[in-house]
Amino acid sequence: MSDTFDQVVFNKNVQENKPCLYIVIPCYNEANVLPITSALFLSELNLLISDGLVSDNSKILFVNDGSSDNTWDLIKDLSIQNDKYLGISLSRNRGHQNAVLAGMMEAKEKCDITITIDCDGQDDISVMHEMVIKYLEGNEIVYGVRNNRKTDTLFKRYTAELFYKIMNLMGCGIIFNHADYRLISSLVLDELENFHEVNLFLRGMVPLVGFKSEKVYYKRNIRLAGESHYNLSKMLSLSIDGITSLTVTPLRLISVLGLMVGFLGLTGIIWALFRMLVGDIITGWTSTICVLCLLSGVQLISLGVIGTYIGKIYLESKHRPRFIISERSWVKNKRIYKTKSSK
Repeated sequence: MSDTFDQVVFNKNVQENKPCLYIVIPCYNEANVLPITSALFLSELNLLISDGLVSDNSKILFVNDGSSDNTWDLIKDLSIQNDKYLGISLSRNRGHQNAVLAGMMEAKEKCDITITIDCDGQDDISVMHEMVIKYLEGNEIVYGVRNNRKTDTLFKRYTAELFYKIMNLMGCGIIFNHADYRLISSLVLDELENFHEVNLFLRGMVPLVGFKSEKVYYKRNIRLAGESHYNLSKMLSLSIDGITSLTVTPLRLISVLGLMVGFLGLTGIIWALFRMLVGDIITGWTSTICVLCLLSGVQLISLGVIGTYIGKIYLESKHRPRFIISERSWVKNKRIYKTKSSK
């Protein structure tokens, strides 16, 4: 190990009190890539343990997000082969953000720190070393930030960067080019549990919790196997969730737009009255159709944005659980039968 590693280990006395790490990995139909990346995750965890950065009790926690393939069977097999592997299965597909949250909340009472990372191997696993060191230096949150997007398509690269810029312009305060690769301490997770939103956008919620944080930068790799499940519609849905969950700026923009259109309409009325008084009236339908189309378009867009927020309020008011865990790999008998006492 380098001198920096040894100095941090010495200063924090981790040889006597090492933090317990849980690597939380959401999985949805990852049967093709899981046999490859699971070994990589285990190798990195063992390296962290051998370097004295985390305790021997550290684990890898897979979260099966209602996969329709044999992902859950693979997770259970892995947990039988090696006790470093654990797994939980959600009762149905709840989406990436809910799966990540489910894993963190499951691990919260069992560990000191969690690192969330996707299963596809695109995020640089070796950066976990630097993340743990940043934690030992006193940071409660460590964000993994991509230093480039060369592995993305041209369309995805520009749309993703545009999304981050728009989010920050609206005051959301998210970390540029940070997805869901991050280290979070149990202290932060305790506070994150107090956020009861049903519409989750963890990239925006975690910075809201506060606490001392740091960033580590890494190169994004190509997917090791299988295909990405994050298509255009899911990316758009995540973008809408992020904007509507963190800011009311779109509603304010509607108000500004309404004032502008109202001002233009008032100007048009004054102009029309003036033309009528001077007797210069030109009959025609073009100007009428243009005004109607403009106002109708503005009204429909405004109603759509307002409707989205009302829909969010509707879902939040139900207080439905964000996830339900149906199975745990370390619990053999998930059904407990109750016998009725005889009279």
